[in-house]
Amino acid sequence: MSVLHAMTRRKPVDQIDDESESSGLSRTLGLWQLTAIGVGGIIGAGIFSLAGAVANKTAGPAVLLSFLIAGVASAAAAFSYAEFAGLIPRAGSAYTYGYAVLGEFAGWAIGWDLLLEYTAIVAVVAIGISGYFNDLLGFMHVDLPLWMMGAPGTEPEGVAAGSYKVNLFAALLCLLIAWVLNLGMKNAARFETALVYLKVGIVLLVIVVGVFKINAGNYSPFFPFGVGGAVTGAATVFFAVFGYDAMSTAAEESKDARRHMPKAIMYSLAISMVLYVLACLVLTGMVDYRDIDPNAAFSSAFQSVGLNTVGIVIAVGAILGVLTVLFTFMMGAARVWFSMSRDGLLPMWFAKTHPTRNVPTRITWILGAGSALIAGFLPIAEAAELTNIGILLAFIVVCIAVVVLRYKRPDLPREFRTPGMPVVPIIGVVFSFWLITFLQWQTWLRFAAWFLLGTLVYFAYSHRHSLLGRRAGKSE
Repeated sequence: MSVLHAMTRRKPVDQIDDESESSGLSRTLGLWQLTAIGVGGIIGAGIFSLAGAVANKTAGPAVLLSFLIAGVASAAAAFSYAEFAGLIPRAGSAYTYGYAVLGEFAGWAIGWDLLLEYTAIVAVVAIGISGYFNDLLGFMHVDLPLWMMGAPGTEPEGVAAGSYKVNLFAALLCLLIAWVLNLGMKNAARFETALVYLKVGIVLLVIVVGVFKINAGNYSPFFPFGVGGAVTGAATVFFAVFGYDAMSTAAEESKDARRHMPKAIMYSLAISMVLYVLACLVLTGMVDYRDIDPNAAFSSAFQSVGLNTVGIVIAVGAILGVLTVLFTFMMGAARVWFSMSRDGLLPMWFAKTHPTRNVPTRITWILGAGSALIAGFLPIAEAAELTNIGILLAFIVVCIAVVVLRYKRPDLPREFRTPGMPVVPIIGVVFSFWLITFLQWQTWLRFAAWFLLGTLVYFAYSHRHSLLGRRAGKSE
């Protein structure tokens, strides 16, 4: 069999259900647990810090339009994910969809890239939480040893260079989430759901209490940076309106994936967008956009109007609530890796699940250790440069694949059908390409290096050990 043929071979959609039934994963997640995982992945640093930063520097009160624009663009991809989630309810998400429609190498490339992207997101969020944690300890007059407070080279003004050795709290957070995920999906989902309820409660607290402190004069001018500022802000906050993609990797742990997965994707995005817009409306109404603290927008806003206790509650809630992002994306990375290993593209050893907990423990601990190393020893800016491009490329692949499969296999039963075909998926492709143009050249360089490494692994190992290829060889 030629290498070109191996790269373009596709996993038959009709075989996927049979394989997933013997995966070793247990089906324990209901509709609202799936929705909670999606909300947990979407609502995180985006609402607690990113909204304030964009309002202060880019969009002003029009930040709520930035979220709306980003939400519409994200929904274009979400519709495509929802159709695939109901059609191919299998772990792996974009990797699996690409493998089934566009071929083995396309699926491999997306899966390989998502491994890095999701792991880096876990590390970046852990670093961000550690910053809130250090600030909270400072407020309580608790001093930690300098060596454990940050990555080397991140010392703030007034702290001698070389004082920081490791961001210990961020590293321990990554290992904590790996431990939670290894308790079994049922127990881990309970932990995640409880934190999501807490996080949503904090956001509702912001909205309900803050609405009485709104000064309508703060909304003028609504476009202090022009309409272009709101559009530019959309490019920034777009990275706060995905997470459902990682949630869709839990398809084989859903009780009724064909029905529940599409609903959970749409519900989680809709709930998150409503909360984002209302929270932004309250934030920019409480405080003049020029006075918003980009780092701790909501807690500082409430303190500025004399509600110090509410501000502290929000700060604590933000720390606990953002943990759900770590959970969703580490789970997503583990399920993508598990799916690639089960297909033979990575060693089968990784696809081994725990005999009683029915989760891929080996993979999860490796991801926990890898994200801990990134979080512990890299500055947040360098870690953040590892993210974003893979998510956008996954969106492009999924949006293209849903159009291709709709026209190649219109006979397949679909629990959910992307509306406005093919216009809506095309919008998702165009918007994702547009956002890619905003990425720095360093991001492209790191992506190229990781992609080159992945290509070498594919040609050296994956295409020869592919389970699909072995089956084809036996049938010849």
